[in-house]
Amino acid sequence: MKNLYINTRFFFTLIGVGIVYVLAFFFPVLMWVAHIALLICFLAAMVDFLLLFNQKNALQVQRILPEKLSNGDENFVKIDIKNNYNFTIDAKIIDEIPFQFQKRDFLIEKQIASGANTFFQYSLEPKERGEYHFGGLNIYASSPLGLISKRFIFQKDAALPSYPSFIHLRKYELMAIQSEFLLGGIKKVRKLGHTMEFEQIKEYVPGDDIRTINWKATSKTNRLMVNQFQDEKSQRIFMLIDKGRTMKMPFNGLSLLDYSINATMALSHIILRKGDRAGMMTFSKKAENKIAADNKSGQLKKISEALYNIKTDFFESDFNRLYQDVKYSINQRSLILLFTNFETLDGLNRQLKYLRGIAKNHLLVVVFFKNSELQTIINKNPENMQEIYDEIIAEKFEFEKKLIIQELRKYGIYTVYTLPENLNIDVINKYLEIKARGIL
Repeated sequence: MKNLYINTRFFFTLIGVGIVYVLAFFFPVLMWVAHIALLICFLAAMVDFLLLFNQKNALQVQRILPEKLSNGDENFVKIDIKNNYNFTIDAKIIDEIPFQFQKRDFLIEKQIASGANTFFQYSLEPKERGEYHFGGLNIYASSPLGLISKRFIFQKDAALPSYPSFIHLRKYELMAIQSEFLLGGIKKVRKLGHTMEFEQIKEYVPGDDIRTINWKATSKTNRLMVNQFQDEKSQRIFMLIDKGRTMKMPFNGLSLLDYSINATMALSHIILRKGDRAGMMTFSKKAENKIAADNKSGQLKKISEALYNIKTDFFESDFNRLYQDVKYSINQRSLILLFTNFETLDGLNRQLKYLRGIAKNHLLVVVFFKNSELQTIINKNPENMQEIYDEIIAEKFEFEKKLIIQELRKYGIYTVYTLPENLNIDVINKYLEIKARGIL
């Protein structure tokens, strides 16, 4: 009986019978009508009960979950229901989705014919990494009488991890293939390298490096011949993620830290596809989640696991400690993309000497964020004095961000200044641009 639920139609029927009883006080002839109506109501409820509870395996239901959730993206949960009753049912589906989504009004209603299958899906968009626990899948089935319902519970417990965004990796891979189009006309210049990967022997022309002269080939041909080597393709790319206080700010439900984590996942995929070596590190009080730069087959999985396990208390970041860790752990010249956020020029100046120290030995790109709320204020036409003040203050903050960009460029530090929602595309474009220009 614990799976028996009385529907509102049954109560409305009883209310109707009660009204007839009230009228019977004034019109005694209606008393027998009320008795008969009450009897029919209870008989119909008994028939409804037998129809719903007298059949085993009345419903076959399967909830199909993805292997893991993609943080910040739409993830689809699929439900397949087969009706084994001899009649059409009205089904109310209530899935006990994880509490993190705070969806307290989840309800899907379906009408399923006898012997038929219905297949549908709904979407969930996680905003934080971690474990998401699903409860039972509850289905309330009603017969055409609709007086009572029987509750079915399927797949009571399921747990899914929410990993950094991986759903759109294919889309970003296509962007890398079409990099010349994405770079807005930047022409990729073939750069001759000086690695040990030999390409060919050619005749010397003015401007060639004399250190590459092949004396054996020169003696045989009686002409100056030089060795030509291929450009080094397997370059080291490191992504450093700030876990400090400035990365806690949320936009569209996702913190700047999680935007950076998702961008690191997408960029790592592109780096490995381009034949370079991807590595990463996070920092706050100290450096953590270190993954050495490599391009082996399991590297993306290593980075994904490290990104999933990032934890932070959002303390003030120690850039001095970061500089020391970079100096001793990244020995060869590399491209370093530093995901952080500077709101004021003073904030940058406190850390500038450490950034300059990193930039001496590496190609440093500082990635920081536009405030989308300030952009909305700036682009809005003010209608009163308060909105004019708000616009002036917003423009002041935006101007200070431009000063930050100029200050970094003064010391040869590249920048990516972007809206959080455009971060993935912009950092990938910057990486492709650097590769195309042969800057590293």
